[in-house]
Amino acid sequence: MKYVLSMVALALAAAGSTAKEVSVHDPVMAKEGDTYYVFSTGPGITFYSSKDMKNWTTEGRVFKGQPVWAKQAAPTFDDHIWAPDIQFHNGRYYLYYSVSGFGKNTSGIGVTVNKTLNPRSADYRWEDKGMVLQSVPNRDDWNAIDPNVIEDSKGNAWMAFGSFWSGLKMVKLNKEWTGLAEPQEWHAIASRSNGAAGSGESAGVGEIEAPYIFKKGDYYYQFASFGLCCKKADSTYHLVVGRSKEVTGPYVDKNGVDMMKGGGSLLIAGDKDWKGLGHNSAYTFDGKDYLVLHAYETADKYLQKLKIMEMKFDDAGWPSVDQADLNKYRSNQLPAQ
Repeated sequence: MKYVLSMVALALAAAGSTAKEVSVHDPVMAKEGDTYYVFSTGPGITFYSSKDMKNWTTEGRVFKGQPVWAKQAAPTFDDHIWAPDIQFHNGRYYLYYSVSGFGKNTSGIGVTVNKTLNPRSADYRWEDKGMVLQSVPNRDDWNAIDPNVIEDSKGNAWMAFGSFWSGLKMVKLNKEWTGLAEPQEWHAIASRSNGAAGSGESAGVGEIEAPYIFKKGDYYYQFASFGLCCKKADSTYHLVVGRSKEVTGPYVDKNGVDMMKGGGSLLIAGDKDWKGLGHNSAYTFDGKDYLVLHAYETADKYLQKLKIMEMKFDDAGWPSVDQADLNKYRSNQLPAQ
């Protein structure tokens, strides 16, 4: 009997050491009922489901084909849909997404809508509402990718977005959350640009992207990713944060520096075990606040992996996470059902 138990223990240990983790870029998360869902950059938008935020079932892709408008906005679109954002509004789930050419602002943001996130429900059907916003080289000095939608205290929806060029922007959405409000209302919310980016095809040197706005208490917190992603060992991606009592800003860091002037207090950066930390989202589930992001594991040839970390706020109202949680949190990817 001891021999059998020992063999079982060894088998479980071996399985644990080789368990496949969830490999994602730009993760966002939602909870419906007792189930969590993570959506990620990937072919058609890849997504996963879980009951415990650790064991994740592969659910495939949101788009079976391609958004019909994708090639119009991004001629080099290759079926990889970028940087989704999932929101719940008026009894429906709104999944915002980006199409683009890498390093170019031939980009567009679209939205698709569903009654449920459960692919086994009879009500499960994504209805694409098309393009919300487009950026065009030599016309726009901003890049229409990395959307995140936040509802303000008055019930208005605002979409933060942007990558490189002149920085991060915010635009008011219509009451349907599927297009821009008229008359249009725009705000600049963060920048690292020295003014050299202009409106051309080059991204410039302002290494900032992926805004995420999280409401906590009296403040709106703007998270942003500084540095370069997607370069394995050479990735310099890291997370910063600023806050404002108004959704449109100005957002300032712990030292009072405006994020429009390069401000941003460090939340978490890479270490010897993990590189390229960034493109986060943030949530409150069952009374706890969580930071969701991706990180490249040094020991696994810099494969990008899902990280979910508890986020705590100090007496001054600033968020923090425990660096040790990068190694403590390990997801387990289960096969499709």
